[in-house]
Amino acid sequence: MNIVITGANRGIGLEFVRQYLLTGDEVWACHRGDLAGLSAIDSPLLHTIHWDVTQALSAETEAQLPATIDILINNAGIYGHDQQLNKISAETMHNVFDVNCIAPVMVVQSLVQRVCAARGRIANLSSKMGSSTDNSSGGCYAYRAAKAALIICSKSMAIDLQPQGVGVITLHPGWVKTDMTSQSGLIDTQTSVAGMRKVIDNIANYDLGTFVAFDGQQIPF
Repeated sequence: MNIVITGANRGIGLEFVRQYLLTGDEVWACHRGDLAGLSAIDSPLLHTIHWDVTQALSAETEAQLPATIDILINNAGIYGHDQQLNKISAETMHNVFDVNCIAPVMVVQSLVQRVCAARGRIANLSSKMGSSTDNSSGGCYAYRAAKAALIICSKSMAIDLQPQGVGVITLHPGWVKTDMTSQSGLIDTQTSVAGMRKVIDNIANYDLGTFVAFDGQQIPF
């Protein structure tokens, strides 16, 4: 299969790369900054793509991507700073929203015909923090809002792309030990990604636009 992953140079994205390469899939790993963990992987099946997903897809980058995409994983995301009510700024709200919600929509818009050609699947990584039902602690204004918006956009994608045979799922990776969580998570990246891959593989078993955790449990939002 041809797999395209954004935010693939560290954390969850990097683990997606590792696991798909181990199963013999061809992976296009997109990264905004340096190669980071990708530099340690030596595989003819790995293609590294320098792409800041908040920017339009350039002709040069487009030419490096596969003609058909079996799985597109929108993993790139940021947390943002000072997210308390008395500190949050419009700039932080805009920046987090740009990366965590607008960028995935634009990535899909740019690559949708390649996914349709393969009758492939799209996985959008949100967070349980985007669930209004689950919000019992407040705060995290930008992150919660952007991840909630992505859940809604992802459901619209699922409805819009169903006639083309494309499956769309929204994923919660769990509270994972990554740089974003200062390694304070409850599970490691291997567990999170292995679980999400199972959900992606079984996308047809879930209702249209469902929000699903790494362990297969549906999350109300």
